[in-house]
Amino acid sequence: MVHIVIDLEMNPVQRNLKDIRRFLLDEVIEFGAVKLDENYKQISEFQCYVKPQFSEITKHITKLTGITNETVADKNTFEIEFEKFFEWIGGWDMKIYSWSASDIKQLKNECAYKLPNFDVERLERQWIDIQKEFDDRIGLHNSLSLKYAVGAMNRDFEGTAHTALADAANAAAILALMQDDAAFFKTMQPVIDMLKPKELSQSLGDLFPELSKLKFD
Repeated sequence: MVHIVIDLEMNPVQRNLKDIRRFLLDEVIEFGAVKLDENYKQISEFQCYVKPQFSEITKHITKLTGITNETVADKNTFEIEFEKFFEWIGGWDMKIYSWSASDIKQLKNECAYKLPNFDVERLERQWIDIQKEFDDRIGLHNSLSLKYAVGAMNRDFEGTAHTALADAANAAAILALMQDDAAFFKTMQPVIDMLKPKELSQSLGDLFPELSKLKFD
């Protein structure tokens, strides 16, 4: 069995396309994923841009992700790139993970609209939300963003946030650490201790000054 950690970047469907927005609010414009072996060691990676069908890339999305209309002008549509992505996975003998549930929700909606014959319900059954497991493990009541979860682990965020492959790789590093309870709790114990007497935002801000403007997703 392999472990697939995925991140998607998305662009909103044009607001005047009301018939489409009844089913699909966003479109994937970038896939990023890493493949881990049974020991949670990275063995492969996947990245591609996707040309949206129902909107130009918005200025907000370009500012957030760096993806422009020129970036995706000559790229394939979702149907083609999703099939390539699933071929790269290599079949159903896998578990698939993301940071939060937003990516599986997006794939459910977009596959239903563009690839109605794909068994997305089976994909969802094999999907695990790393963010929820991380939050539950250390007793958080609010969801910590990926960037600050990496910071809380006393790691530097590798690459640029909101680029799909970098986000997937950083989430995979958290997933790998979570497989070793002793190492995980040794790393996270300062955060767990700081959570006890104080509110979360103050606690993490004291422990990690660079997180003083803590954001939650």
